[in-house]
Amino acid sequence: MSQKTELPSLSGHRTKTRKRDEKKIYDPSGFRDFLVLELDKLINPDTGHVDLDQIFKFLDATGNKAEYDYKRYGEALLEILIAGGLLAPGGCYVKDGDKETFTKACVFHDATDLERARAWDQVFIKVIRRYKYLEKMLADEMKKILVYLRGFTEENRTRLAYLTSLWVSSGLLPPNILPIVINEHQVKDSVALHFVLDILSTVKADKGAAAVITLLKKSSLDVKLEQLFPTNKRTQENIKNSLINAQLSDVVTFLANQENAGAKKDIQRTLRSSVSAEKPVKEIILELQRSSKKNCLQEAESVTMIWTAVMTAVEWNKKEDLVLEQALKHLKHYIPLFAAFTTAAKSEMVLLNKIQEFCYDNQDFLKCFNKIVLLFYKTEVLSEEVILKWYKDGHIPKGWTVFMDQMKKFIEWLEHAEAESESEEESDDE
Repeated sequence: MSQKTELPSLSGHRTKTRKRDEKKIYDPSGFRDFLVLELDKLINPDTGHVDLDQIFKFLDATGNKAEYDYKRYGEALLEILIAGGLLAPGGCYVKDGDKETFTKACVFHDATDLERARAWDQVFIKVIRRYKYLEKMLADEMKKILVYLRGFTEENRTRLAYLTSLWVSSGLLPPNILPIVINEHQVKDSVALHFVLDILSTVKADKGAAAVITLLKKSSLDVKLEQLFPTNKRTQENIKNSLINAQLSDVVTFLANQENAGAKKDIQRTLRSSVSAEKPVKEIILELQRSSKKNCLQEAESVTMIWTAVMTAVEWNKKEDLVLEQALKHLKHYIPLFAAFTTAAKSEMVLLNKIQEFCYDNQDFLKCFNKIVLLFYKTEVLSEEVILKWYKDGHIPKGWTVFMDQMKKFIEWLEHAEAESESEEESDDE
């Protein structure tokens, strides 16, 4: 019987790891030292000018080197390009012993005005186009940097605001990143407020007032603006003055309109609840008069709300022949409410057009229009002058042909009555 051949022993043999399988050590400090050294070479020693074209060429070439792989060191790269070095919690530079390692070939030192910031913006855009994964890294890095504002100098914050405004305007950064600046320490010292105002002012200078409003909405700062102020300074007057001082009066107007729109919604909601609850009409009138005065509402705005509240508080009969009777009975009950807010020709015209629009949009009411107008005429909510003006050139296009035919006989009667009245006045004068 043959014996098995003994296999050779591998003990003491050292297996060589393939180069591609070698685990590379993550060394952000080493990456920083290399980057700072190379970037410093691109600063003119006599003038201090930073050559941004050469910086891009260097960054473009470096990303292809395995030892400086941007997938591993991307956030460190972006941090150095923005701040000049690696940042420790709080915003100061990471130290090696007592030594701070940083370069002046960065946004904090070189983006001295908006034009220079635009040039830096182009560097970031071109590098990110080349290495697409850096876009997400930039957003992650900015989430960290924006909570370190208090650790930066005012000058650095201003320059960072230039770049941030360009990035959120172009979409390189998502606008919803901006509220990250709101934290207790940065709000207390007004650091967050001044930073956001710098961003908004830069966006206005670069893109115009409309872009500022768009940014406020997309970032949700339109509803969080007061959170930028210390608790004891969160007054409308302080917010208004801060915006005006920053040349942002358009934002003041926008916020006022937004507040007014919110107030209108609240008034409309309350009005409908009152009608649905069948509160006494006198009580509803007093409530609406108080709300209208408080929020500076015009009569025309109030009467529009009244019509909407009155007509949406009821479940209407589905049968066309019965809905007219139901509508007239319902509207008759609220005549005093309509009358209280149609003391001017403008509000009468608005009401008349609102009736026209409603009857056209709700087909069951299509044949009710002239009867509703007649009811309001007889109860002196609508005057003959306004009705004649509406028929001549004050109406809206919706359903005009239908309503013109409905109103024809009534208009002829009004015109005849008006002619007779004028004739009687002339006779009296004689």
